[in-house]
Amino acid sequence: MSGGFVLERFELNTIKDIEALAADLQKYNEAYRSGNPLVSDQYYDRMVEELRRLDPAHPFLHAVEPEKFESRKQVRHPVPMLSTEKAYTDEALERFVARVEKEAQAIGVAEVRFKVTPKLDGLAGRDDGTVFVTRGNGEVGYEISNVFEKGVIAAGGRGRGLGELVVVKSYFDAHLADAFEHPRNMVVGIVSSDTVNPNARKALDAQAVRFVPYSETPCWTGTGPELLSRIRSVADDLIARTDYPVDGVVAEVMDERIRKAMGATAHHYRWQIAVKTKGDTAVARVLDVRWQVGRTGNITPVLEIEPVSLSGATIRNVTAHHAGLVKKYRIGPGSKIEVIRSGEVIPKLEGVISQAAQVIIPDQCPSCSQPLEWNNDFLRCGNSLCRAQVVQRISHWFKTLATADWFGIRTIERIVESGCDTLEKIYQLQESDFAAMGFGPVQSRNLADALTLSRTQPVEDWRFLAAFGISDLGSGDSRKILAWRPLEELLNAKAEEIEKIHGFGKITSRAITEDIARWRETIQRMLDLGFNLRRTPLAGESKILKNPIAGKFLVFTGRMTRGDRNQMQAEARSLGANVQSAVSRNTDFLICGENVGASKLKKAGQFGTRILNEAEYDALIHPIQP
Repeated sequence: MSGGFVLERFELNTIKDIEALAADLQKYNEAYRSGNPLVSDQYYDRMVEELRRLDPAHPFLHAVEPEKFESRKQVRHPVPMLSTEKAYTDEALERFVARVEKEAQAIGVAEVRFKVTPKLDGLAGRDDGTVFVTRGNGEVGYEISNVFEKGVIAAGGRGRGLGELVVVKSYFDAHLADAFEHPRNMVVGIVSSDTVNPNARKALDAQAVRFVPYSETPCWTGTGPELLSRIRSVADDLIARTDYPVDGVVAEVMDERIRKAMGATAHHYRWQIAVKTKGDTAVARVLDVRWQVGRTGNITPVLEIEPVSLSGATIRNVTAHHAGLVKKYRIGPGSKIEVIRSGEVIPKLEGVISQAAQVIIPDQCPSCSQPLEWNNDFLRCGNSLCRAQVVQRISHWFKTLATADWFGIRTIERIVESGCDTLEKIYQLQESDFAAMGFGPVQSRNLADALTLSRTQPVEDWRFLAAFGISDLGSGDSRKILAWRPLEELLNAKAEEIEKIHGFGKITSRAITEDIARWRETIQRMLDLGFNLRRTPLAGESKILKNPIAGKFLVFTGRMTRGDRNQMQAEARSLGANVQSAVSRNTDFLICGENVGASKLKKAGQFGTRILNEAEYDALIHPIQP
């Protein structure tokens, strides 16, 4: 149950009517399965546990939570697709391991090993290579094979069995977080609608919507004692390595004999359990709502709260995602909210406990006073010259380019207030100009020097392109599109040409060309300043094809002594390699500097990854010519 918020906090000690509780669970489950969740995961889970406490034998707890796609053909599963028992505490996991080991001892199995995988938070299904079916009620599912025709990618190929339909998390965060509250909402919409939402169409064109078999996810294996002692670190590691939405991990017995002996209930397999991860939570009173303007014009509500301590940090501000939440759940001064922090830097709004007496939604931009427009649940300022948008766009440039220090948000605000509201104007500034704006002599000199360094220091051309904030051109897609056409030629490319690049669909290509046209003069003027660009090799260039790391997956780790790690990664990309942040099953080379963590080396050994020191790597990519 992801997304959504409740108007009243669930009080475990006040629920007396068991059937009313079960009815609420049924309603919330149906909403979740249809892609429109009404409550958060944690709230739903607490309700389930309360029902289990009050009535352990209640039918709701012993049947698979059903989902419906009315217009789809129903197909019976050859083997039931059941739900998963859940463990919310260390004690619950200990009881599970004890049951497994007791069963193993009874049937004469000496060693018990467990496998742990990420618990994907998507739409569960089964792909036999010909027919793709949702889980449904566990016995009968709905045939949705046409999602592959819509553009869903089968990770690892068709016919890999059980898995989940999900969207790549990094893509969702970068491109779709402003359009959907949760990735699952979009996935359900793709399945249930004949006409695909334009935002979902972009994700499909980018091959970011995938059916991921459970067998394709990273895993950890170990004994029962190892599982119990390391579950938190194992869960953190697996979740960090998974670029899909997850809500915990799943632990299961590996030995088929034990699985068969333990069997299943009508609800779940007894040899498997989901370990739910949940961060620290706290209740706080809202003091005020502050409205922030982003570089694309979206207006985001930030809740200023009475300070609370979560995971060792003092929290004073919480993002409320969009204006629709503030309006619907009446969040304002005096309301009480529940805040969660699950190891992330940014705390999240978990639920609304009590409403505010008065809620004020702005109808004018807090920066430029232009009328705001509603775009679904989001408020938007359509004035591209809005001062706040200009500041955020310039900030995005310097953060992405990453070659000029000193240009923090407060500095940029002062520069824009002084009338320098474009990149072209900023790059004409001299030390004396900064001094005239009120900066001190040292800072004025540093700012002028930083601009010179940003032009003269080598920087990847894809980073230069991504820094403009063009629609659908983040770092990854900028790298991909510049391998097709040099930057100068890209400025006049047509949408039909870009559409031919693998992963760029019609809608995405049109949005890219329209945004490039909008910023063409600025991009050309910045190019004319003579930035020292490291060019992305065009696909098919001989030095890529001949290099032994072309097309390979690399991870750099440890403290490098022969060069800067960022420069080494950039060089590897220029030679056609795919640089990863963590070792996985498809990693070909692990390049090690000093003080390498044991976990990376262990994973490399498990996956058969070739391990190179810096000298060996250098010899590989720069062989001595005879």
